[in-house]
Amino acid sequence: MNSGSTSVAEAQRDMRAGYYGGAPGMLASALVWLVAGGVAVTGTPAQAILALFVGGMGIHPVGVVLARALGRPGAHTRGNPLGALALESTGLLLLGFPLAYVVAQAHQTWFFPAMLLVIGGRYLTFATLYGMRVYWACGAQLAVAGFLLVAMQAPFHWGAFAGAAIEGAYALCIFRLIRGASRS
Repeated sequence: MNSGSTSVAEAQRDMRAGYYGGAPGMLASALVWLVAGGVAVTGTPAQAILALFVGGMGIHPVGVVLARALGRPGAHTRGNPLGALALESTGLLLLGFPLAYVVAQAHQTWFFPAMLLVIGGRYLTFATLYGMRVYWACGAQLAVAGFLLVAMQAPFHWGAFAGAAIEGAYALCIFRLIRGASRS
């Protein structure tokens, strides 16, 4: 793909085709949230935070494996100008994790809500990355969940399960959208 002559729409199509619209990665993320929630219920908050962090490192590789299992390359075409945006949005996540950890030192129950805000913000960039407005809705819903959990003074584990539920539902929605677009 020649970035000098590639339109944004072409680059987005390439990203959607390569990564199945991002749905496999989002499904992997939902599973990490679910595991972190289980650890939060059965273990300590520190163990649950570690589960989200360690599991989070595997989201992209697992997403790639799932995309390939679904017949997609699990990569974008070399030279796709949106590849840089994908990498840059990962920077937001990497900077957000220590921020959420510091917030948790003051209010332990705010860790998962803070991560919902960080990840929700990252998904807003996915609307441009994949050319899919559904990511705006997902990002907004994750952020609203984070705010509501803090406002409600919800138990620690609720944030992890909220992340799992929201991302799982949107992953299924995106799978369906991409499958429907492939048929037409």
